Amino acid sequence: MKTTIKTALLAGAAVAASIAAAPAMAAGHEVGACLITKTDTNPFFVKMKEGAVAGAEANGINLQTFAGKIDGDVESQVSAVETCIASGAKGILITPTDSRALAPVVTQARENGLLVIALDTPFEPADTADATFATDNFKAGEMIGQWAKAKMGDDAANAKIAMLDLNPSEISVDYLRNQGFLQGFGVDIKNPTDIGDEDDPRIVGNDVTNGNEEGGRTAMENLLQKDPEVNVVYTINEPAAAGAYEALKSMGRENDVLIVSVDGGCPGVQNVADGVIGATSMQFPLLMASKGIEAIKHFAETGEKPQNSDGLDFYNTGVELITDEPVDGIESLSSEEGLGKCWG
Repeated sequence: MKTTIKTALLAGAAVAASIAAAPAMAAGHEVGACLITKTDTNPFFVKMKEGAVAGAEANGINLQTFAGKIDGDVESQVSAVETCIASGAKGILITPTDSRALAPVVTQARENGLLVIALDTPFEPADTADATFATDNFKAGEMIGQWAKAKMGDDAANAKIAMLDLNPSEISVDYLRNQGFLQGFGVDIKNPTDIGDEDDPRIVGNDVTNGNEEGGRTAMENLLQKDPEVNVVYTINEPAAAGAYEALKSMGRENDVLIVSVDGGCPGVQNVADGVIGATSMQFPLLMASKGIEAIKHFAETGEKPQNSDGLDFYNTGVELITDEPVDGIESLSSEEGLGKCWG
C-alpha cells in the first residue's frame, strides 16, 4: 500500500481581499514569479512566503505573493493563477488548495509558457505541474503513527482514534498524511486515496478542521460526542492539534489523550515541549519555497525544467520526527533540537 501511494505521488479583476500581492523587488526586473499559498495566516505558509521572498531577493526575481481566504478557497487561487499569467511571469509556485480542481487553470498557465511548481501538496495527477517540491506526506504520517503505536504499547490494540482531517475535498496532502498515520499505527487501509473508509473498530471517526485551531476544536468536540473515551488524536496539522487540545482540556481530558500531528513549526514544536502534542513530523517549507525560486530562475535562463538526481520531477524536502518521549527503533529529535531548526 505504501509503495502504491508513493508511486502515485511521484508519477502522479482584483483578486479577493484575502489575496495579498507584494513585489519583493523593484519593478524592472525581467524575471517575474508568483507564490500562491492556501492562506496567509497559517504559520506554515507564512514561513513559506519568507523563504520565497528571501530567494527572490537573492536571485533578482520580481515576486508577487497571493493567498486564499481559508484552506479550500479554490476561486481565489484560480484568480491568482490568471493574474500571474496576465503579468507575464516566468513561473508559479503554488500550494494547491484542491489538487484536482486547480488542474485546468494550471494547465492553462503551462500552455502559456510558465513553469509551475507545486509546493507541499502534489497535484492529482502529479504531472499536472512541472515539478513538486514537498515533504513525503505519507512518510510524515507514518512516522507519527509508528510513534503513537509504540508509545501505547499493548493498549494500541484497544485504541479509540479520532481523525482530524483537512477539508471535504480529500486533497493529496490530506489523505497521504491520514493514511500514512493509519498504516504506521497498524490499521489496514482499504483505499489509499479515500479518507474515512476504513472499518477498523479502533477508529471513532473523521471530521474536518480546515487546518485551523477553531476547526480543530469543533471537530474534536464532535468526535468526543460520538465517543467520549477517545484516547488517540491524529491531526492534519498543528493549529488543528491546538484546537483539539483545547476541546479536550474543557472536558478535563488533556492529560490522558495522545495527540500527534504534522508540521514542525516553532509554535507546534513548543507545544511538544509543553506537552500539548506528543509527537509531530517536521516539514521544511522555507526550503521548498527557496528551491522553487531557484528553479524558476534557472528555467528563465536556460529553459530547463527541474529534475532530481533520479530524473524525476519530485523533490523530497525531508521530514523529522519531533518528540520529548522517544521510543526504541524510531529516530527522533527532542523539542529543544526541533526549536533550533523549525521550518528552516
